[in-house]
Amino acid sequence: MVITFEQLQAFLEEQFPQGAAYGSLEALGDGWAEMKLEVDEEHLRPGGTVSGPAMMGLADVTMYAALLSRIGLVPLAVTTNLNINFLRKPVAHAPIRARASLLKVGRTMGVGEVSVYSEGVEEPVAHSTMTYSIPPEKYRN
Repeated sequence: MVITFEQLQAFLEEQFPQGAAYGSLEALGDGWAEMKLEVDEEHLRPGGTVSGPAMMGLADVTMYAALLSRIGLVPLAVTTNLNINFLRKPVAHAPIRARASLLKVGRTMGVGEVSVYSEGVEEPVAHSTMTYSIPPEKYRN
């Protein structure tokens, strides 16, 4: 792992403050991250379930955190593909948690997967795969 939990948390607060709307960093390791979103009324859709965009946002920011744990604080690493499967209805007013794991990181691309859970429920409510573009060294920081 090339950065610490504290370094990433400070980076996200400074460089990506809007990311807090998608969840808060809970844990970080080499090539993985965990985040939590406190679900409230703004995250619900008609029918009393957590909206797809809320789960996708949490998954995306969690993958970003996992990638940065491996490549360092690279602001211009960006999502180039996101696929998500909604597996079951999340608990409407329970927090949702995401765990991202990197599958492969190369010079220009990172690929990983994210599982999203309703807090207290063992089975995932969504599963996502993502690809991130990693900018060349000359465009970093």
